[in-house]
Amino acid sequence: MSNVKALPLLEPEGPDAVAPCCPPLSERPFTAEEAERTAHMFKALGDPVRLRLFSAVASHEGGEACVCDISDVGVSQPTVSHHLKKLKEAGLLTSERRGTWVYYRVEPSVVAAMGQLLAVR
Repeated sequence: MSNVKALPLLEPEGPDAVAPCCPPLSERPFTAEEAERTAHMFKALGDPVRLRLFSAVASHEGGEACVCDISDVGVSQPTVSHHLKKLKEAGLLTSERRGTWVYYRVEPSVVAAMGQLLAVR
């Protein structure tokens, strides 16, 4: 007998919530539209700088990070801004301006959707 308990996935909430884009890869073949959306997400994460920025935001204390705390990734500040913009366009990050700084966060529904997409059933 196993004591492994399945945790429910977070349901998207609010107008900016991100719903899972696609069924798990092992469930059925993607439609053309699902493949396009998923490829856009993976393309955004396919750049090492973007992946580092996404990881920095996702792992930052409190679940959000000021751009001033995550911009040390070995490229110039304008390049960091470009990469953060691409991550936002792919729906992987959200942002909020507070005074002169912009704070980024990965919505829990995004991480849940990514996990569900890669789940093997």
